Amino acid sequence: MAYGSTPDAFDEYLQMSEHTARDALFFFNMCIIELYMPKYLRKPTLEDVVKIQQKHNNVHGFPGMLGSIDCMHWEWKNCPVSWQGQYGRGDKKYPTIMLEAVASQDLWIWHAFYGMAGANNDINVLDNSPLFDDLLDDLAPVVPYVVNGVQYRNGYYLADGI
Repeated sequence: MAYGSTPDAFDEYLQMSEHTARDALFFFNMCIIELYMPKYLRKPTLEDVVKIQQKHNNVHGFPGMLGSIDCMHWEWKNCPVSWQGQYGRGDKKYPTIMLEAVASQDLWIWHAFYGMAGANNDINVLDNSPLFDDLLDDLAPVVPYVVNGVQYRNGYYLADGI
């Protein structure tokens, strides 16, 4: 999985069929989800949001901040040849995939979104990301805070120059 190989790439070496290799990969993924979903692979709860905002306010003086958001390009070494044009950029010699991530102060990466094919820049990835869906659908946790006498009801993300 880490090398982007197909499920049947090691069938002769491991002496198992493609179907068995695919099933093993599926069950491995299900175990990872079962082990880590409750604590790490989830959106923050209302209690998490309160803790995150309090920590950023106390340590950094940023009331209402939910975390740092950034987009980064990762080299995709095993990108299929037929897809390389879609994931290529003029300033890179190799295909890249864009990762958008939000991390809290304790390095809990509670949001990760891999960009789609096409024009991979921060704005396009952010536009297609599900990060703000809960906010737009009015499902985001409401944790009011005040800055310069103005009350806000939802947190914000610290970002670099996009």
